[in-house]
Amino acid sequence: MGQEKNPRRVEENQAFAKGRMMRVSPQKLNLVAQLIRGLPVEKALAELEFSRKRIAKDVKKVLESAIANAENNHDLDIDSLVVERAFVGKNLVMKRWRARARGRVGRIQKPFSEITIIVKEVEEAA
Repeated sequence: MGQEKNPRRVEENQAFAKGRMMRVSPQKLNLVAQLIRGLPVEKALAELEFSRKRIAKDVKKVLESAIANAENNHDLDIDSLVVERAFVGKNLVMKRWRARARGRVGRIQKPFSEITIIVKEVEEAA
């Protein structure tokens, strides 16, 4: 009885986490994602901790969630994790209006975005 187990969306030595509805444009979020691509997770966490970008705190939470998923759900060694991929996507855009001269209106767009971080367990080279 009951439901069947969902198939894994990533490989056996990988884990991922998503952050949705982040109130920043995808272009700005991608600048922060570039900082951590390919880094070991300890260095990536340090990079995000001392980054001056506002959204770096939220990206750090998503990275910590991916690390926790790797450890608790997939039994991966957290000391040998590397950020394999970090990619950004668009989400909804809030549309707002601002009054302008001569009865016209100026359109203000407030974009949201999402980030997916995939961590991978790699073997240490001897």
